[in-house]
Amino acid sequence: MSDRLGIIDLGTNTFHLLIVEKNGDAVKTIFHESRPARIGLGGINQRIIHPDAIGRALTILHYFREKLDEFAVKETHTHAFGTSAVRNASNREDFCSQIKQETGISINVIDGNQEAEYIYYGVRYGTDLGDYPSLIMDIGGGSVEFIIGNQSQIFWKQSFEVGGQRLMEKFMRNDPLSQGDRRSLYNYFEENLIPLANAVHQYAPNKLVGSSGTFDTLIDIDYHHRTNTWPPKTETDFQLSIEEFYRIYELILSGNHEARMNIPGMIELRVDMIVVAVCLVDYVLKTYGIRQIQISSYALKEGVIAELLTK
Repeated sequence: MSDRLGIIDLGTNTFHLLIVEKNGDAVKTIFHESRPARIGLGGINQRIIHPDAIGRALTILHYFREKLDEFAVKETHTHAFGTSAVRNASNREDFCSQIKQETGISINVIDGNQEAEYIYYGVRYGTDLGDYPSLIMDIGGGSVEFIIGNQSQIFWKQSFEVGGQRLMEKFMRNDPLSQGDRRSLYNYFEENLIPLANAVHQYAPNKLVGSSGTFDTLIDIDYHHRTNTWPPKTETDFQLSIEEFYRIYELILSGNHEARMNIPGMIELRVDMIVVAVCLVDYVLKTYGIRQIQISSYALKEGVIAELLTK
């Protein structure tokens, strides 16, 4: 008898549904879709989920509910996780109970620590981390998780509330981003990432491993540039050269919304947030002298599956 699991990741920008089937030790993806929910829009720095954001969330979760039913995923095998925008919202209780009432989906609101752990398991599941410590980074709309770990263990982890939506609302007053706003943004990183600086100093990671989201888009742009096609769907472990990262970085920072939209491989969902996201990647690479970038297309939802399978 095969078991089906449904994982829902309620990200600040994007909601993801992943349905897998377990046959013995084999795991097969039978459905996967991501939809833009943008539940942080307009309210994330005020710690509130706006009514129209709740409306968007409900529309997507009604659709996810249909898919879960269509693939006969039991309620006991459905796991939904709320991250930064949900955990910090003053109206999170109301939000979760309205979702439960209208869609039957129970949301498990996880803290940043748990989120970082799931991301690590997902990245480890999808990539070869090797024996040396790596700096794993997942840029969400609400929070950014940093984990220092290798193939066998986590040495350090922390979640910081410096996600893309928050940074955009604070710093992206002009498009393209002005020099002054860029300087303020980098100063903000400097002030808010002190625990990260200490951990990097202690564990000396030799590469940056980016997890999904923004990093997926960087890979898409790289592939379009080199091969004129999208990256292979079955691949989960990528390398991105420093040179190619900086070619894309310059492209992203030099143009406005419209110019970025014309970059082959760019998607509407990330076209604006990618500006502050690549600034954060640049800050990390330069500040910590990291010269190697690896990218995992696996993140939180795959980490939840990896974790459930070990139980």
